[in-house]
Amino acid sequence: MKTLKSKNIINILFIITGSFLFAIGINTFVIPLNLGEGGVTGLSIILYYLFHLSPSISTFVLNGILLIIGYKFLDKKTCIYTIIAVVFNSIFLHITAGWVIHLHEHLIGVAFGGVISGLGIGMVLKAGGTTAGSAILARIANKYLDWNLSYALLFFDLIVVFCSLFIIGAEKVMLTIAMLYIGTKVIDFVVEGLNTKKAVTIISDYKDEIAREINQTLDRGVTILNGRGNYTQASREVIYAVINKQELIKLKKIIRKIDHNAFVIIHDVRDVFGKGFLDI
Repeated sequence: MKTLKSKNIINILFIITGSFLFAIGINTFVIPLNLGEGGVTGLSIILYYLFHLSPSISTFVLNGILLIIGYKFLDKKTCIYTIIAVVFNSIFLHITAGWVIHLHEHLIGVAFGGVISGLGIGMVLKAGGTTAGSAILARIANKYLDWNLSYALLFFDLIVVFCSLFIIGAEKVMLTIAMLYIGTKVIDFVVEGLNTKKAVTIISDYKDEIAREINQTLDRGVTILNGRGNYTQASREVIYAVINKQELIKLKKIIRKIDHNAFVIIHDVRDVFGKGFLDI
């Protein structure tokens, strides 16, 4: 119980920090450069450009409406975390309203705006919350359609960005898309981490030797699958293993040393749970 409480406190601190960083990205880079944004924040920025409505207020109101509509699609903890994120995001948007950096080169602002806002959103998502708005839709798409969180967020954000075309112009829309793409990559980094995994399928006449070497050298488990060639109709046993990205070079050396003619398939794995990896 104590561990669970400590984890909840850490998650809330992550959400508050992420909300603060996101607000800095918006007020320091996005608005001064007359760029757009995705989701509810993007709509709030459009309202700011048109009617000078405070983004902190319009964001809070619009997010509140979407949260009321979409709360049934979120579990209780995610809903609570999202409310915290919405409240602190609006507060920090108000506090950082005057934090402006005047840049002569727009691309610098685009890059840093994407990195900082992406880092903020990523921290909120990593903690199990959302920034409401399109993030709620992204969570729903991830839960029911198994969409990647960051790319689902980008999809819904782009819809709002294209709506701002007639307000900020084509050039600013293109810069906004570049910023969102940078932000998406940063979100991926925060949510999934740099330590991506690789799944490897190996077809070789020396499967036992390769499997043994993987066990001993890489300390990784190996699964032997039964396969059959469609053309020859011959039965073959296939090696399947999941390794860290850093171990890939060692694995290639093992295969090259034992069977230079082995057929090897390597592909990315998004999440791995179990012994030797993350605890589910």
